[in-house]
Amino acid sequence: MLSISPKKEIPKITTWLKKTFTKTKQLKVVVGLSGGLDSAVVAYLAVRALAPKDVICVKLPYKTSSRSSIIDADRVIKLLGVESREIDITDIAKSFGKKLEVGDPTRFGNIMARIRMTILFDIAAENNAVVLGTSNKSELLLGYGTLHGDLASIINPIAGFYKSQIRLLAEHLGVPGEIIEKTPSADLFEGQTDENDLGFSYKQADEIMFSIFDEKNSKIKTTNLGYDMDDINEVLLRVETNKFKGEVPYKYEYK
Repeated sequence: MLSISPKKEIPKITTWLKKTFTKTKQLKVVVGLSGGLDSAVVAYLAVRALAPKDVICVKLPYKTSSRSSIIDADRVIKLLGVESREIDITDIAKSFGKKLEVGDPTRFGNIMARIRMTILFDIAAENNAVVLGTSNKSELLLGYGTLHGDLASIINPIAGFYKSQIRLLAEHLGVPGEIIEKTPSADLFEGQTDENDLGFSYKQADEIMFSIFDEKNSKIKTTNLGYDMDDINEVLLRVETNKFKGEVPYKYEYK
């Protein structure tokens, strides 16, 4: 079952975070706050594990970023009482795009993701902090993210939770309902959504991946969830095609 008990899981996550911070010997964190669900949940967890004064939330808008995303990010910052910074990446990204003659939206989206992560790591270095990851298990399995961009981090407290489970955590943490209910989007351009990019819903992907990878069911048994074999194969092909993102760099070991 994808259902979890946030009341039990949240204390476990915060305890793990505290122990991990102790290992890194750094007690400040940087979170790239997009205005979306995942980064909001990570910010709320960070405040529980540390304190508002030790959490730096960074907004990194591009000129086409949704105004509602900025408003939602500001709402989280105000509710949590954390330090915040805003750095507009428009000029930086346009300069990269022009220099590299980038016309492909996907390439440009990757450039923006890597620029944002470069800034987050630099702010972390400035403040003797660590960068927290905001990619959930669904995105990691599906490879829906940019290597050395949004998939990069030092500590990722939500990597073990599917998108469907993140919503349950968010409700218990008190994340504003507008953020929980909003359509998942990388906000790369107007009207862009995660599920349109993927070609299927997170609900479909989560139920299929949970059945196959967590419950160890066969594809035939997974059809009992109401999905046909084409639906199942579409999700699993995406996982297999992007598996390399969780395995690179490949390292030669001299023996």
